[in-house]
Amino acid sequence: MTDDDPGTATDAAANAEGEAGESGTAVRRDRFSGGPAREFLSSLPADAAIFAADLAVDRAHTVMLAEQGIVDSAVAGEIIGALDDVEAAGHAELPDGEDVHEAIETAVIDRIGPDGGRMHTARSRNDEVATCIRYRLREDLLAAAEATVALREALLDVASEHTETVMPGYTHLQPAQPTTVAHYLLSYEGGVARDTERLLDAYDRVNRSPLGAAAFAGTPFDVDRDRTAELLGFDGQVRNSTDAASARDFLAEGATACATLATTLSGLAEDLVLFSNKGFVELSDAYASTSSIMPQKKNPDTLELTRGVAGDAIGEATGTLSLLKGLPRAYNRDLQRAHAGVFEIADDVREATEVAAGAVATADWDEGTLADAAGEGFSTATGVADLLAMGGIPFRTAHEIVAAAAEAVEDGDSPDAAAAKVDEAARKVTGEPLSAYVSREDVESALDPAASVASRDSAGGPAPEAVADELATAEAGIEEDDAALATARGALGDASEALDAEVESYV
Repeated sequence: MTDDDPGTATDAAANAEGEAGESGTAVRRDRFSGGPAREFLSSLPADAAIFAADLAVDRAHTVMLAEQGIVDSAVAGEIIGALDDVEAAGHAELPDGEDVHEAIETAVIDRIGPDGGRMHTARSRNDEVATCIRYRLREDLLAAAEATVALREALLDVASEHTETVMPGYTHLQPAQPTTVAHYLLSYEGGVARDTERLLDAYDRVNRSPLGAAAFAGTPFDVDRDRTAELLGFDGQVRNSTDAASARDFLAEGATACATLATTLSGLAEDLVLFSNKGFVELSDAYASTSSIMPQKKNPDTLELTRGVAGDAIGEATGTLSLLKGLPRAYNRDLQRAHAGVFEIADDVREATEVAAGAVATADWDEGTLADAAGEGFSTATGVADLLAMGGIPFRTAHEIVAAAAEAVEDGDSPDAAAAKVDEAARKVTGEPLSAYVSREDVESALDPAASVASRDSAGGPAPEAVADELATAEAGIEEDDAALATARGALGDASEALDAEVESYV
């Protein structure tokens, strides 16, 4: 996937004829066509991922060359017809070559003769591959972003059904404060929404065309870079030709956005695995499996695999950055290894996102078990301390009172028994009964998980009315991102149709 000379129209055709005859490829002369390292140099098998992208780039470049009078229209038509044949045959039928670009060019020359080499006029494989990678990666980023929107919709749908379903909340995996299933799920909707935003931001920077930069120093031909960018659906150009040919920071950004999404998914998967263990939630059979030897088992395997994808994604992001960190400017062959893994992990993360959405949408939350567990570990202690502080006791003193009571309060205590223990602690700490500050009834209410949740009505809190606002905000965000994705898809679709129409006029 490298080239050091953009060539000329005449030289390209002449070289193509000579080189194809000597070595069977369109690029390498006999001196460079053999030896034990040929297979090591080749990226052709992995380049299946950019086969369709390369054909699109070839067509757009050929149309531009014809429009600019650099290549005769009749020759352009022959090249485009040969590209159609190559596409119909498929990647597996390409001739041998160092990469898909060389193999396609060789296949075109095999079909129409030396004029096929004119397709490469005013172009290097350096700007060609950079364009192909961006063309393919933008599709992956949009697909991942669409999957995040679907996951957010699933989280929102389930949350709307459980605005009053009380559940235990944890910090350090210890019972902390009661919350609701809706509030818990919306915490992940917020995280995934930021993942959507990151993917869309990355898409905006990926969707810039490097085509026309040639090897790195531009070309003397009167090319129209804006035209090829338009035909390929790019929103603009990477203007500096050296930057255009050599930059792969967009791969690092895309990989990192996917890794961050995978990390969010891993947290959700981990929670659901733990909640399944506690009996809080039961996954649908479609998202679980059983043991090969223990028939009673129902294992959350899909979520465990979802959790595992994060490690792969983080590794790919780190590997991409590591590959790029020591490279001098312009093209280096190391870059050949920069993109295949990013495509793979983008696909894996998208699939994991879709699985997570399905698991969330079809899971059954056990409201009774959740309610029973919501008050375990004296989880309403903070609510009692807040109540005492509202009654005039300094919060630190209230904290001390409730901490003392926590040593005596046990799971299963009635509200009356627990309130009596808080009262006893208050007398020891302050010398006064609770009644000097708050009513016994208010203390008993604060000890109830549902009442504790209902009292926490600050913006973004778990109280049903606060959650209702959060649901509305989340729904608006989903609609906005869905519209942005539809706009991006529409623009790419329009560009594809325009390119097809131009190509058709030459055949």
